[in-house]
Amino acid sequence: MTVMTERTSHMRVEEFEEIASTAPETVTLEFIDGRIEEKCVADGDHETIIMWLLRQCMQSRPDLDLHTSQGLKVGQYRKGRARPDGSLAPVAHFAGQGEWADPDGVRMTVEVTSYDRDTDRRDRQEKPAAYAASGIPVYLLVDRDACAVIVHTNPDPKSGCYLDIHRAPFGERVALPDPVGITIDTDTLKNYVR
Repeated sequence: MTVMTERTSHMRVEEFEEIASTAPETVTLEFIDGRIEEKCVADGDHETIIMWLLRQCMQSRPDLDLHTSQGLKVGQYRKGRARPDGSLAPVAHFAGQGEWADPDGVRMTVEVTSYDRDTDRRDRQEKPAAYAASGIPVYLLVDRDACAVIVHTNPDPKSGCYLDIHRAPFGERVALPDPVGITIDTDTLKNYVR
């Protein structure tokens, strides 16, 4: 993920959507766990990782698209709004759904850590909880601080957590289980960390 500024909020999700729809193109907002957050521009290595993963998905699963800007309704009772770095879903799955889509049918969400103070809370705690609560089968975290990929599977929507977590250092081949069904060679990721 990218740098975010946190503000405590007690607003309704409809109010958030109105604010988000009027934000300038240089600002992306999310609404997770009752907080409104601002995502700033990602660094070049972050974007390179997303493009690498996009190519992996297209080559292995041409029946799926990795969307890099689709907003999702996530979290308990769909009160959250997140914009994952990537959302893997069937081709044309989000057609006609608008800026904030229902997560049903999403096979995997992807986040890439940023070098900021909020990445631990955001990418390692809040986002996996929101994605698990939404029933998204796989959450892939590319953790640049740890030089590892973390594959979260078997979501338990009631507890808001993934029951199975596999951690693999950069350089290993990693199987992303069904319904993703892709194996990625993470060696190239060593080139995109500080």
